[in-house]
Amino acid sequence: MREGSKLWYVPDCWLPTGSSGPAESHEAICVLNVGDQDAHLTMTFYFADREPIRDVRIVVPAERTRHLGMNEPDHIGGVELPPEVGYSIKLESDIPVLVQYTRLDCSAPQMALMTTMALIGD
Repeated sequence: MREGSKLWYVPDCWLPTGSSGPAESHEAICVLNVGDQDAHLTMTFYFADREPIRDVRIVVPAERTRHLGMNEPDHIGGVELPPEVGYSIKLESDIPVLVQYTRLDCSAPQMALMTTMALIGD
C-alpha cells in the first residue's frame, strides 16, 4: 500500500469570515508525513481574478502531522489569503504525504463543516 502522494490538489477553497457563535470560521490543510524523513512542501494558490501566489514553502517533520490554518499567515509562509474569495491549492512534496482539507463556516446560525481528502495528482 502506498502511503501518500507527492502531488495534491484542493480545488474548492473559500475562507469564510464572521461567526454567529463562540466558534470562529476557518479553513485548514492537514498534512500527515508517515515517512522517516522531513517532507518539503511547495504550495501554489490559484485565483479566478488574479495571479497565483507561488513557491510557498512548508516543512512537515518526519513521522509528524502539521495543520496549516489558511487564515493564519504564519502557518503558510506569511501569505495573507483574501477572505470570501474562491481559490484552489496545488501542493507538491518531495516525499509522499497525505493531505486533508477542512472548512468550518460559522457565519450563519447553523455551523457548516466540510472536510475531504485532497485530490491526488499523480
